[in-house]
Amino acid sequence: MSPSENLKRILVSIAAIPVIVLASYFGGYYFLIFVLLISIAAYYEFVTFCKKKDINANLWLASVIVLVLIVNQFKHFIDVYTIIIISSLLLLISELFRNKGSAILNLGAAYLGIFYIGLFATSLLGLREFYPQINGLYERGGYLIISVLAGIWVGDSAAYYSGTALGKHKLFPRVSPNKSWEGAVFGFIFSIGTMILAKLIVLDFLAWNNVIIIGIIIGTVGQIGDLVESLLKRDAGIKDSSAIIPGHGGVFDRFDSLLFVAPAVWFYLRYFS
Repeated sequence: MSPSENLKRILVSIAAIPVIVLASYFGGYYFLIFVLLISIAAYYEFVTFCKKKDINANLWLASVIVLVLIVNQFKHFIDVYTIIIISSLLLLISELFRNKGSAILNLGAAYLGIFYIGLFATSLLGLREFYPQINGLYERGGYLIISVLAGIWVGDSAAYYSGTALGKHKLFPRVSPNKSWEGAVFGFIFSIGTMILAKLIVLDFLAWNNVIIIGIIIGTVGQIGDLVESLLKRDAGIKDSSAIIPGHGGVFDRFDSLLFVAPAVWFYLRYFS
């Protein structure tokens, strides 16, 4: 990355991080809006780069389905099974009238985006709303989300800079030729270290074993999420999902790890903590 791009990356982070942290801390509609924005933007980028493979997923209908899934997670006005059934019927019927290339590929991409981005994003709200709005417990969800975000960002930065300086052994060259095992190890260590620090500062309500396991999830699943998005982009023949965020690429690029980490952490806390 050139010095100018690196500067852009830093400046954008300085401007965006406080907004994201505040939305996470206050939760409610603030965090709902944040999740909706990144999800719809990521879905748009996903559908856009699918066109590089002559795949024309139904952007508008699928975006509405993603929106409904996320809002439903917040308000719980209908069960998810019903949403999936109705959505599947609408997607299949709509493809009858679109006549835009391969119906199989179009539907496959639409479903992949809905499940990958839409359903995974609902777990972000699940994490933020994990603690009820009683007896001062609600702010715990904010601290949890902020800590997870910090773990991802610190781990990602550690992996990038250490990999650039020390990387000699390729991690997954078929998918991401610039990533190294050295960078992955540093990212893993720093993700756990960030969660340990968060435990000392704001996560006193979590047991040490939970904090360490969440750090391990971030350090492994987060990097896998990044590789999965890289796999899709490489297949489409693009470097970034878009250029909307200076120095960072697209929204999908910036939150790919979070989309993988959130459901994994939610699942762990829900069933094993």
